[in-house]
Amino acid sequence: MSKRDRAARAKDAAEGSAADSAAAELDGRDEATDAGTDDTTSTGNAKELRPSGKRSARGRRSSAGATDGDTDSGSGSVAVKERKTKKKASAGESRNPIVKIWLFLTQVVAELKKVIWPTRREMIVYTIVVLVFVIVMTAFISGLDLAFAKGVLWLFG
Repeated sequence: MSKRDRAARAKDAAEGSAADSAAAELDGRDEATDAGTDDTTSTGNAKELRPSGKRSARGRRSSAGATDGDTDSGSGSVAVKERKTKKKASAGESRNPIVKIWLFLTQVVAELKKVIWPTRREMIVYTIVVLVFVIVMTAFISGLDLAFAKGVLWLFG
């Protein structure tokens, strides 16, 4: 069985299990299986078709690294897309340092065009706020320093 067939079977199984589980929750099929129907086939199929958990991490693994569910039966396996070989390196992957620097600078300019710059009035207000805060904190720390210096001189003489 080829990888494409296994991927198609896994996709069909995943879509079918999502629809079946939603229908089972709405129809109360779990209660019917407890009432005496053949629960080995219904729960066995549900367990086979039910996703086993972290599918996003599995999709990033290579097919050699995925040992869970990597059988020919296709039950619960997730298809791994193979990467195509690149024919031509793009500007971001070039080995030329000049090209990398030029690409970086063009990206910087593009990002700076997206920035919402403050108006002149806003910049003046922000600057005044920062300066007032710095002056207040300097006065506070200077007052603490002076108080501790006098306290140490009074205590130790």
